[in-house]
Amino acid sequence: MKWIYNGENILNLPNAISFYRLITFPIILILALTGQELWFVILICINLVSDILDGFIARTFKLTTRFGAALDNLADVGTYILAITGLFIFRWDDVQPHAWFLYIFLAIFVLSYIVAFIRFGKIPGLHLYGAVAAGYIQGAFFFVLFVWGFNLWFYYIAIGWGILAYIEKIFVLLVTDDIKPGLKGLYWIMKRKK
Repeated sequence: MKWIYNGENILNLPNAISFYRLITFPIILILALTGQELWFVILICINLVSDILDGFIARTFKLTTRFGAALDNLADVGTYILAITGLFIFRWDDVQPHAWFLYIFLAIFVLSYIVAFIRFGKIPGLHLYGAVAAGYIQGAFFFVLFVWGFNLWFYYIAIGWGILAYIEKIFVLLVTDDIKPGLKGLYWIMKRKK
C-alpha cells in the first residue's frame, strides 16, 4: 500500500517513527507538568533514541522525502521543547548557574526558524550534518542528564555544538534558494556554487 503526497511515498517506517514522536508529545508534556519524572524520563529517552533511528533508517534505505524531513523536523522541535521543559522542571538547579549559554543557544535556535520562515514562508526540514551531529550530542546529553545527572563539560559541548550548528543553518538558509532533502552543510553548498 502506498500513500503518495507530492509525488513521494510517505507511508514508510521513518515517517511512522516521526509520527510516533509527535503523538507522544502531549503525553510526555503532561508527565513533565505533573512531576512524574520516571515516566517522563522513560518516554523522552524513547523519543531521543527514535529520533536517531528514523533518520538512520531514512538515509540507509533511501526513504528520505520532503514530507518526511518536515515531519521529522516538527517532531525534533517537539522533542526539544519536551527536553527543555524537563530540564527546567527536573534539573534547573544544576543548570541555572550556566543558563546564559543555554539562552544563547535558544535565541539562535529560534532565530534560525524565523529566518527560515521569512526566507521560504515555511519551516523547512533541513538535516545538515552539523545539526544532525548536534542533535545526537544533545540527545546524549539529555539522556545522561535525566538518567545519571548533570555533567558540566558535556553541557558545554552539547550546547556549544548546537550554537555552531544553528549558526550554520542560518547561513545555509541565507545562501541557498532550494530547500531539499540531502543538503549536507554550508561547506558543500559553497563548494557547489563555485
